[in-house]
Amino acid sequence: MPCVDFQSCFSVWSRLTPEQQNRMLEQLQERQVKKGTVLHNGSEDCTGLLLIKSGQFRAYILSKEGREITIYRLFDRDLCLFSASCVMRSIQFDVTVKAEKDTEFWVIPAEVYQQLMEQSAAVANYTNEIMSARFSEVMWLMEQVMWKSMDRRVAAFLLEESVIESTSRLNITHETIANHLGTHREVVTRMLRYFQGEGMVKLSRGVIELLDEQKLTALRNT
Repeated sequence: MPCVDFQSCFSVWSRLTPEQQNRMLEQLQERQVKKGTVLHNGSEDCTGLLLIKSGQFRAYILSKEGREITIYRLFDRDLCLFSASCVMRSIQFDVTVKAEKDTEFWVIPAEVYQQLMEQSAAVANYTNEIMSARFSEVMWLMEQVMWKSMDRRVAAFLLEESVIESTSRLNITHETIANHLGTHREVVTRMLRYFQGEGMVKLSRGVIELLDEQKLTALRNT
């Protein structure tokens, strides 16, 4: 659910002192970006922390060969920490953050948030919880890449995307799916054509329609 204001969206707001609250509100920047906008690109880019009011971000890493793989996605009320790499000094890899939809969000300056973490146990604990959750997502991704076959990964992605978009008719390209999964477009196309032959999906230009979610779920879970 989208936030009404920053105070209702920042989950530890009530545990800050009035002085800390005022300092944060004075330094906050509210922004709007269009789908496809890159918000953060690499560990040298200290954008600040991004708190989503409404919309969707994608965080991914890029190989030297130019291949992308999604490490996590962010939705309403989610806080992006990796865009403030100057605060999270333990992060040793470059993360790119891009808007997947038109998005409204707040930017918390890195220096303001760093001061809050030093002063407030609630903010420090909240930050650690988010870092732990992101680490778990990255470990889950590694497990998928190392142990899951591509047909199961594509099936899992289609089912997840259907839930996110609340529809079985997905406006998405094979190239986009390949970027999420860190593979080649041709591999995804081959998998989708197989799915179509098995009656699980119907393919048309720029659209994938899920016809048999039970079969896709069974494949994902094998």
